[in-house]
Amino acid sequence: MFNLTEELNKLPKLPGVYIMRDEQDGVIYVGKAKNLRSRIRSYFHASGAVDGRGPQIARMLSVCARFEYIVTDSELEALVLENNLIKEHAPRYNTLLKDGKTYPYIKVTVKEKYPRLLFSREIKKDGSRYYGPYVSAAAVKEVLELAAKIFQLRRCKRFPSDARACLNYHIGMCMAPCQGHVHKADYDERVRALLDFLGGNMQAVLKELKEKMTTAAQDLDFEAAAQLRDLMGSVKSIGERQKASDTSAEDKDVIAVATDADSAVVQVFFIREGKLIGREHFYMTQVTGSTTAQILGDFIKQFYAGTPFIPREMLISEEIPEIDILEEWLSGRRQGRVHITVPKIGDKEKLAALAAKNAAMTLEKDKERLTREARRTSLAADELASCLGLSNLSRIEAYDISNISGFLNVGSMVVFESGKPKRSDYRKFKIKSVDGPDDYACMKELLTRRLKHGLSAGADAHIRPQYNEHTDSFSVWPDLILVDGGRGQTGVVLRVLSELGFSIPVCGMVKDDKHKTRGLFYAGQELKINKNSEGFRLLTRIQDEAHRFAVEYHRTLRQKGQVRSVLDDIPGVGPARRRALMRRFGSLDDIKAATVEELSAIPEIPWRVAEEIYGFFGSGQ
Repeated sequence: MFNLTEELNKLPKLPGVYIMRDEQDGVIYVGKAKNLRSRIRSYFHASGAVDGRGPQIARMLSVCARFEYIVTDSELEALVLENNLIKEHAPRYNTLLKDGKTYPYIKVTVKEKYPRLLFSREIKKDGSRYYGPYVSAAAVKEVLELAAKIFQLRRCKRFPSDARACLNYHIGMCMAPCQGHVHKADYDERVRALLDFLGGNMQAVLKELKEKMTTAAQDLDFEAAAQLRDLMGSVKSIGERQKASDTSAEDKDVIAVATDADSAVVQVFFIREGKLIGREHFYMTQVTGSTTAQILGDFIKQFYAGTPFIPREMLISEEIPEIDILEEWLSGRRQGRVHITVPKIGDKEKLAALAAKNAAMTLEKDKERLTREARRTSLAADELASCLGLSNLSRIEAYDISNISGFLNVGSMVVFESGKPKRSDYRKFKIKSVDGPDDYACMKELLTRRLKHGLSAGADAHIRPQYNEHTDSFSVWPDLILVDGGRGQTGVVLRVLSELGFSIPVCGMVKDDKHKTRGLFYAGQELKINKNSEGFRLLTRIQDEAHRFAVEYHRTLRQKGQVRSVLDDIPGVGPARRRALMRRFGSLDDIKAATVEELSAIPEIPWRVAEEIYGFFGSGQ
């Protein structure tokens, strides 16, 4: 039994991380402290306010059943541990970075004898040169393709190679050092030119291309001249995107945040060697009651804990808490000094202001988009309800079954609320009681398990519970159940509902001969729906989503090596012997045709098992 007063009195006056848990022992909040005793005790003052987060903290404390803590040697260690725990548990009362992106880089393997030009999503300590991050993979691929045409460096692992040169050599995008077609000194000169190009020095490349274009035109090779002209245009286009943003020629990120009542957008400008190479915005969730400074600090901790590149300087739009400890942490990750500054005058202040303006514009556009989507999805749900004669369709659950010839039956449950997918309530089911291709039996098990789970959590089959963020998703009954199929599938679901005492409308999502959504099977008849209506589009999205979710789960299980073979039904044949058989014979037909002697010749197959295999396939026939 957790005794709050007793536990508060035990708290040490040391740095560390504290974890708040609810009655189900789930992690609801993670924080760090220089002094655990004073920090945790401050949550339980009468005011309930900590660092200005009164409403948010009050909600958290209302469901907090206990806390625990981990002592660290320093506040810096506490910051690192806090980040790791937030990433692992995603607590509902922590401000969270929604975007889990990894950014692409261009990698030049300068430590290799003949360096390669590569695409990478991580920075390794391998001596290579990295350029970026770029804001999209498409931007990296564009630069890589252009660099391959101009510099013709290798991009594969074929070195040295006894085989003939690859296609890149034949289309003029590689000098084939694997075949000895280029001197090492000439190749190294191309590498140096490439590094200048990636560093933003376009003039040398443009000069060389112009000279080659002039020579080609004088030789009346107009096709080659046109290709060189186009290359020059591409180089200029990339150069123009990298506008000089300050004269320091250093790496820096410019970070600003914009908020409204319950949303926050962080804008980041990526500046590399004094040039703006791109910008990106990020959404922060669960920000209600947090100040912009707190959101900005949370973003820096979460974003730079996951990105491999740390710039030398960060320009931020306002002062944030604990700058000193953040700088120390970032410097350790970068292995070099990192400065976080709030510029007040000059070009840096203008950059920070521009980032703040972009963040505000993005937030406003996003609100407008969400408003439009809300109107559209609400209209779609209303149209679908009207078609079925129902008064309300707040929550729709859709189910689908996936298998391969009856093997590895799985089911999916997807949830749409107010016309939008609610992915946190999606559920996967591995069917346990059905062998073989019996979709009706699979659907019966799936629905029975789903509904009994809700009943076991205390829900009443005749009452739709008041939903809140702490309600078990299985305890919330849908206003409509959709299944993939017609009369047969809906009949199965209706029988399960009747046996368990439920009265929920059920529709079958019917497809045409081309496997496209056609309409709904409801109350014993097929309903035609206007294919140009929002209701029909919603129905199509739900059916596609249920199918996608089931198929992806099935694919995941197959990729984990859970694919079954007919060989598994033979006594004495397990995964190792199955692989040995397939290596030796190559196909199931050849195994069927093999003699006992041929089977037992495999080291892994003893004579007894060879006889079992031979007999299983009917004496080889």
